[in-house]
Amino acid sequence: MAARGPYAKGVAKRAEILETALDVIAQNGYSGATVKELADAVGLSQNGLLHYFGSKDALFLEILRFHSDIVNVEVDPEHTDFTAGLLARILAALSDSLEETGRSRLMLSVTMEATSEDHIAHDFIRYRYESFREVASAALTEMQTRGEFPADADPVAAAAVIASAFDGFVIQWMYDRSLDVVGQMAYMLDALGLRETETP
Repeated sequence: MAARGPYAKGVAKRAEILETALDVIAQNGYSGATVKELADAVGLSQNGLLHYFGSKDALFLEILRFHSDIVNVEVDPEHTDFTAGLLARILAALSDSLEETGRSRLMLSVTMEATSEDHIAHDFIRYRYESFREVASAALTEMQTRGEFPADADPVAAAAVIASAFDGFVIQWMYDRSLDVVGQMAYMLDALGLRETETP
């Protein structure tokens, strides 16, 4: 049954806030995305904005979740043909992260802050890495059966290396925009022995 009345309006307002927040972060960067700026962007007071989320930390966690939901829809990790074009998907995702500088800064900043187990985003970030490693290692295992990944290689270890390299390349690029990190990621994937057969 569809939500009605104040509840439906509240859900719609939360979605509007999160969509606007992603735009503000993309345009002004993580440091510019203050609660006041986000509140102004959606026509609310700061207290009015936090009413929908409870706290500033909870708001930024929901922004991360909302962003991840968008990425998951685009990547579609449960698709039966997920292994097809996996290398291109990884490189495209890295390129997108470089274009969305503000969102990437938010993700990286929270990732570092959330290493403490009592941080509100700790479980979310841990799941982000765990789910990537799980999906990537399953894809690499499937690619082994097609000769696209060395038979003696370890898919679990390779998935962890790719996850670490992804964030590491983004961090390096934040310091030096002249780096061809997409090309360097492609080099690393090739060094791991990843090959994709030509589709007919």
